[in-house]
Amino acid sequence: MKIYNTLSKKKEEFVPITPGEVKMYVCGPTVYNLIHIGNARPMIVFDTVRRYFEHKGYKVNYVSNFTDVDDKIIKKAIEEGVDSTVISERYIAECRKDMESLNVKPATTHPQATQEICGMLEMIGKLIEDGHAYAAADGTVYFRVRSFKEYGKLSHKNLDDLEGGKRSLLVSGEDQKEDPLDFVLWKPKKDGEPYWESPWCNGRPGWHIECSVMSKKYLGDEIDIHAGGEDLVFPHHENEIAQSEAANGKPFARYWMHNAFLNIDNKKMSKSAGNFFTVRDIVAKYDPQVVRFFMLSAHYRSPLNFSDELMEAAKNGLNRIRTAVTNLNFLLEKAEDREKSQEEIKLLEEAAGFAAKFDEAMDDDLNTADAIAAIFELVKFINTNTSADNSAAYIRELLNEIKELSDVCGLIVEKKEEMLDSSVEALIEERQVARKAKNFARADEIRDELLAKGIILEDTREGVKWKRA
Repeated sequence: MKIYNTLSKKKEEFVPITPGEVKMYVCGPTVYNLIHIGNARPMIVFDTVRRYFEHKGYKVNYVSNFTDVDDKIIKKAIEEGVDSTVISERYIAECRKDMESLNVKPATTHPQATQEICGMLEMIGKLIEDGHAYAAADGTVYFRVRSFKEYGKLSHKNLDDLEGGKRSLLVSGEDQKEDPLDFVLWKPKKDGEPYWESPWCNGRPGWHIECSVMSKKYLGDEIDIHAGGEDLVFPHHENEIAQSEAANGKPFARYWMHNAFLNIDNKKMSKSAGNFFTVRDIVAKYDPQVVRFFMLSAHYRSPLNFSDELMEAAKNGLNRIRTAVTNLNFLLEKAEDREKSQEEIKLLEEAAGFAAKFDEAMDDDLNTADAIAAIFELVKFINTNTSADNSAAYIRELLNEIKELSDVCGLIVEKKEEMLDSSVEALIEERQVARKAKNFARADEIRDELLAKGIILEDTREGVKWKRA
């Protein structure tokens, strides 16, 4: 499998540190509100990366954090007159609900920043001891950027460029920094804020240190993949590299993966522009699986534009796959349990080619757009090469193949079996009898009666099918 590595700016063959295992860290959300549709893209994309590695037989240790101490969390807590933990725990729970609806698998570990303070204090102490960090008079601890010679290697910025643009990096306390580029590892508390004791001051960690510490604790000093949105490349991931490599004396991550932005109707999403949508806003209108399908319809490194028109296209695309699966299940119920014919064996060999195309696309830096195209080719093949005359073994193999490929993408394509009450089943049976007797007036009456109950009938060559209106 080849992965585009932000560090080298090229595709590289994936070679794990430990054969057969993948250690992967993905930056999670800051939990001060419901997650927005932009948050959902990295969640879905990197969940799919994980699923594909597992499909290929790897054991994946997948860590994704919750930032549960932050200015926005504190601000919301003050507004509501509650402790900041009330806010963070509320929105962690809500985030988990959204992830479940999008079929994002729970991480192997979901660490929370407030539960890892001891590790942060330890790493900050080590950085100070080794000359990579220093404490100012008020207890703020800064990382000494120029002490790390490779600073800028991920974002491909050099210190001179950063020095020239330093005005954008200024924060309060600038005058106590040794260098304008130095960044905060630990900061003093303000009135009403949560805080922890430290050798430097009562305060709380800077944002960047938490991921370095949690990655080290749950994955080790060196990991295979670190991932997140492209907005995190600088300064967050750049600072993580500096902290981790300065503290641990080893390369931090071998591969860095970043997804591109999500736009709304070709505009950047923002509250001020009135085009800011939470996942809840979107799933109130669309099946969460349609959202997931939409997110995977473009390559993860390409900007993705969200619009109702594109969502409708995604809905239709997902329905094509679901209809094929429904038809296969319907045929399987009635298929004869016998050995596959020679013709069926040849057809299954042809069908295996679509799975090979799928893997080829996914092996090329997770090209989900081409992988889904391969699933559509399989759908077309299924629609053309299945009938009531096929063996159960043949139908079952095709069904397993399309479900397996869909599952790698995290797409739920098999609807849960719905039970009809006995009166509805009796009407469907009566209509079948009426049609056989050529009593079409009665058959039409029953169809209309069922439609009034929210049941739509479809007469197909395989027999009558029903669905909810």
